[in-house]
Amino acid sequence: MNPRQQLDALAEKQLLRTLHPLEAPEKDLCVVENGRELWNFASNDYLGLSTHSAISAAFIEGIERYGTGSGASRLVTGTSVAHSELEETIANAKLSEAALTFGSGYSAALSTLPILVGKGDFVILDRLAHASLIDAARFSEATLRVFQHNDVDHLHSILQHIRNKHPEAEILVVTESVFSMDGDVCPLQSVVEACENYRARLLLDEAHAIGVLGPTGMGLAEQLGLQDRIEFQMGTLSKAVGLSGGYLAASRDWIELIINRSRPFIYTTAPPPALAHAANVAIRLIQTDEGKTLRDRLSEHIKRLGNPHPSAILPIILGSNRAALEAAKTLKDLGYLIPAIRFPTVPKNTARIRITLSAKHSGDVIEDLKREIRQLPSIG
Repeated sequence: MNPRQQLDALAEKQLLRTLHPLEAPEKDLCVVENGRELWNFASNDYLGLSTHSAISAAFIEGIERYGTGSGASRLVTGTSVAHSELEETIANAKLSEAALTFGSGYSAALSTLPILVGKGDFVILDRLAHASLIDAARFSEATLRVFQHNDVDHLHSILQHIRNKHPEAEILVVTESVFSMDGDVCPLQSVVEACENYRARLLLDEAHAIGVLGPTGMGLAEQLGLQDRIEFQMGTLSKAVGLSGGYLAASRDWIELIINRSRPFIYTTAPPPALAHAANVAIRLIQTDEGKTLRDRLSEHIKRLGNPHPSAILPIILGSNRAALEAAKTLKDLGYLIPAIRFPTVPKNTARIRITLSAKHSGDVIEDLKREIRQLPSIG
């Protein structure tokens, strides 16, 4: 089919996506689309740091100090002192020997998994793992297995089967601490124990937990005291950190191997040093008393909205694409930006609207939203 036929086919299934440019964000996470102000309940800016004055100032300071671009890949002239300082901050925060940063969380996954495993090895993924992790696992050429979402018994059975048949194989278990479309939390203690029982390595993606969970906001592994038992801690700078990029925290040997062998890392221009400089400030801010105050406020909002999980993500599953699109449109007409999430982002027949909270929201706005959601025809 030509492009127009393919687009028409997507539209017929209510799966067509379009871009909706927003104007500059306003106070309390309001955004403006086509001249109309909307309460933003779609952003992953969980702590509101994307407009924090100290981080904005750090970005400007970084530009003044380092310029606007890096000029080359990391192994040529693209590594700045700012990159090294950020990576040291992340390593210290995650209690690991070293860390490496990337242009995005997607790039972090694609750069990492194919170095950790390859042909003859095995990757075991949670069924609801993010697309970047699935793509990276496929790119690795390792044998891919999937366990039912958060089902540790199923994970045990797969690990046992592989170990019995391939006693010397490398096995990498990949899961997330907070799942991006469901907002639920991984049974991390049990997953760690399963990996240890079967000599499997664990890669934990903390993308939606960094900044939100843990005494200093470093994620679920920190909250449960498990950082020293998880070999690979991945995350993002693009959500609660308020900027852009991804990272991996691991042993120094693994980080050096990725630097030397990862094609996406080697052949990509380095992220701007100014961005790394601002991210360093943001990570440190998250660990301060101010960061804790923001997390506490976010936690209050999470409870107010009625989320059964300690995450800032609350999906309302409606089933059909049409129902999800209609609910999103109704809420937009009422002044709330809440997207419809459909296949392939979520499994078929589980289309939903996805509400995300920020510390910058007010309690009154959340109460108003709760009332409007209860009155939606597809929900009430």
